[in-house]
Amino acid sequence: MKIIKGDYNNREEFDEAFVGIDTVMLLSGMDEPHQRIQQHRNVIEAAKNNGVKKIVYTSIIGTEEGNAFSPIVQSNRQTEKDIQNSGLDWAIGRNGIYIEPDLEYIDTYVKEGEIRNCAGEGKCAYTSRTELGYAYANMLTDDKYNGQIYNLVGEPITQAQLADSINQVYGTNLIFNSVSVEAYTKERKAELGDFMGTIIAGIYEGIRNGANNVNSDYEKASGRSHKTALEIIKEFKPKINDWKP
Repeated sequence: MKIIKGDYNNREEFDEAFVGIDTVMLLSGMDEPHQRIQQHRNVIEAAKNNGVKKIVYTSIIGTEEGNAFSPIVQSNRQTEKDIQNSGLDWAIGRNGIYIEPDLEYIDTYVKEGEIRNCAGEGKCAYTSRTELGYAYANMLTDDKYNGQIYNLVGEPITQAQLADSINQVYGTNLIFNSVSVEAYTKERKAELGDFMGTIIAGIYEGIRNGANNVNSDYEKASGRSHKTALEIIKEFKPKINDWKP
């Protein structure tokens, strides 16, 4: 395996990185939304100019208006359009919310006795990094997926159902405590800073408003059904070495 540096802010570095490359997987950047669009365009332009034939992009589920996460979604939708207009072959996955952060946060949940956020009764079609990896491997290596956008998610569940699944696997007694969007935004900003706190609160506001309650295209993109949240949680538990109820 050969590793070559490619800075999203440096178009020229990708001229070297893409030599002899037929297919590129473009991972959505982590900068603020207005910066991401040009960063992604740097990759797309370098791909076009260096013989790349296909781009597979990791986009995201969500709505372009109505919550604090929407600017992130808008930037992803713009990149989707840029890729579709690139003249290259392409396939796009819209990732659901990863379930792993909730499981990695379980110690805090147990200390507090609850999962607390502003999602209310909204449903979220969770996914996992492993499930996404399986789907993207197919999308990268098989041209039958070209020219399609796939919702890479599982079955939508509520936060209360998420708590129940965690309780079932870990033997915990968590409840779901729904708070207001305003209160949760204030809390997240205090812990994570304004930018990331706003984004996290915006994700749960979107769940509250139905932005993540979408139909799944996972089987179309992967050839098998997406695992349930309960199945993913059961598989994840052994990865936490020293967790004890």
